[in-house]
Amino acid sequence: MTAGTFWENVQKLSAQEIISKLAEYFEFVNVRYALVVGIFIAFCSALLGVTLVLKRFSFIGDGLSHVAFGATAVATALELASDFVLVLPVTVICAILLLRSSQNSKIKGDAATAMISVGTLAIGYLVMNLNPQSTNVAGDVCSTLFGSLSILTLTAAEVWLCVILSIAVIIIFFVLYHKIFAVTFDENFATATGTGAKSYNLILSVIIAVIVVLGMNMVGSLLISALVIFPALSAMRVFKSFKAVILCSAAVSVISATVGMLIAILVGTPVGPTIVAIYIVGFAFFSAIGFLTGLRR
Repeated sequence: MTAGTFWENVQKLSAQEIISKLAEYFEFVNVRYALVVGIFIAFCSALLGVTLVLKRFSFIGDGLSHVAFGATAVATALELASDFVLVLPVTVICAILLLRSSQNSKIKGDAATAMISVGTLAIGYLVMNLNPQSTNVAGDVCSTLFGSLSILTLTAAEVWLCVILSIAVIIIFFVLYHKIFAVTFDENFATATGTGAKSYNLILSVIIAVIVVLGMNMVGSLLISALVIFPALSAMRVFKSFKAVILCSAAVSVISATVGMLIAILVGTPVGPTIVAIYIVGFAFFSAIGFLTGLRR
């Protein structure tokens, strides 16, 4: 779709036409599935995003997204009934390895992340070319990397799996909220007071892996970091307390993801990039509010 076509489609839509068109699209079960899954994924990503940004672990999400791409390519080549069967355990294992490597003096965390992410990305693309599942390999790669249509093609079983895993992530986060808070701001102090910082970092790594795998369906493997980073940074422009930032981040993430999906459905743009574009607009908006608030002070 060209820029001219996009703006023509936007200008043609009146308020009544938008409501009518949305009502028409919501008659399709796949659209309803996409919206439900998207909201859950956005909410979970925002919860963990604040902790990852504060702990400077944002790069782990990006590295794991490349791992998930490679695993997806292998799962597709093996013609598995569901990609989750292979992608989820492989991504979780790599998350644990990345955590261990960050504590290894021989291979630093950033170097290990670069090695694993680049290696799995290359292997994934190689496997897709050696075992093409369609005549349009470039299109398959683009869809996996940028989430062009993935979230609109979920089966009922995949939707239930996404919802169950998302609820599990939410429960774990709120049950361990105080421990996560302690580990996020002062890991050494948390360890000294008896909090097993390594154990909670391990739990966080596993949860991150789960979110990355789920988020691939919405925005693709290359854009998954946006779900984690942008809502947290947007909230931090205005709020300072941990709790306020988490609540604002969750609200920003859910609203942005919902608006992005609806726009993509209405005007026919790729789902993943459209959602990320809305995140960027939200970040600019909160940055402006933070700037103006700072001037008043």
